[in-house]
Amino acid sequence: MHIPSPPVNGFHAGPLYIHYYGLMYVIGITLAILITQRRWQRMGGDAGLVGDVALWAVPAGIIGGRIYFDITTPQYIPHHWYGIFAVWDGGLGIWGGIACGAAAGIWRVRRAHANAGAFADAVAPALLVAQAIGRVGNYFNKELFGRPTSLPWGLYIPPGSRPPGYLSFTTFQPTFLYELIFDLALAAGLVWLGHHRAIKVPGLFALYVTGYSAFRIFEESLRVDPSEHFLGLRLNMYVAFVGTVVGGVWFWYTQRRGKGLPSNTPDLAATSTAAGGTTVAAASTAAGGTTVAAATAAGDAADGADGQPTGTEADPPGAPGADGTPAGGTAEPASGAGPGGEPRAEVGADVGADRSGEAPPLRNGVKRSRSAR
Repeated sequence: MHIPSPPVNGFHAGPLYIHYYGLMYVIGITLAILITQRRWQRMGGDAGLVGDVALWAVPAGIIGGRIYFDITTPQYIPHHWYGIFAVWDGGLGIWGGIACGAAAGIWRVRRAHANAGAFADAVAPALLVAQAIGRVGNYFNKELFGRPTSLPWGLYIPPGSRPPGYLSFTTFQPTFLYELIFDLALAAGLVWLGHHRAIKVPGLFALYVTGYSAFRIFEESLRVDPSEHFLGLRLNMYVAFVGTVVGGVWFWYTQRRGKGLPSNTPDLAATSTAAGGTTVAAASTAAGGTTVAAATAAGDAADGADGQPTGTEADPPGAPGADGTPAGGTAEPASGAGPGGEPRAEVGADVGADRSGEAPPLRNGVKRSRSAR
């Protein structure tokens, strides 16, 4: 009993040959966008921002993932002049893609004056779902498997796809399947934490970096595909260690010393980090036959010196003072008449509305008062 290898790695659609590897990445990216849109809207953000970020982050991620793959696993580059660009033959580094994709995405989020830390937490579970779907593509490519095994769920690998030194073995550890299961479990765990625990942003993304890096330590200890080595260990193993440590320290810092709000704060996405927010950056890489590189920066909403959110005042416009009079003004007749009996506009009637009676401008789909600029 074993898991069989697929007989083909794609199908024809007219004159085109569609590779399952590329198709899985398209499906994964689409699901990631849809999941992020839903999570971002629940944080009070504009779903349109997710589409704008994807237009920049996805191409940047593909380029970054391929560059990292070419550098770390040159053995897998096809022997053609276009080999370094042949994404359809496999070879997209997951963290290499996240590194460049995160850089492009954070740039777009900050240009929209949205909360970058909140956006990172919104996208973390979605990235794991996309990675899990991408691992199905590795199955069709007959790659990213582990050492020989006699377990019932061992993956049969045909002789032509077995690495040197393993031609006499038939079944191998399906490490791509292990990662698929782990990615979905970690994604569910992050969603649960975001709903039931007060995790300060970008704590969920930091846990994503920590958890995935830690799993890659286990996965790299099983894999037998060709990889660069240093001091007897796969290079990817060192990068996974670094990612685990950096992600863990990052999470500790955001929760103990960071000024970000919890990810389940209502309308969190509308909080801009453009003015004095604390920026926390993390970068880590871990690779295998699939590369791994992660870099992100996330801004937190800073608190004012008096403990109130930045951009607010102790007394909002129109709030009564200690003597019951409007803050910043003198007592007016209860009848609402101004000097000489002339009618006057009410003070503090609509906080956040301007004198013309028009509603305040929208930012990321959420109304903002004048004091929270």
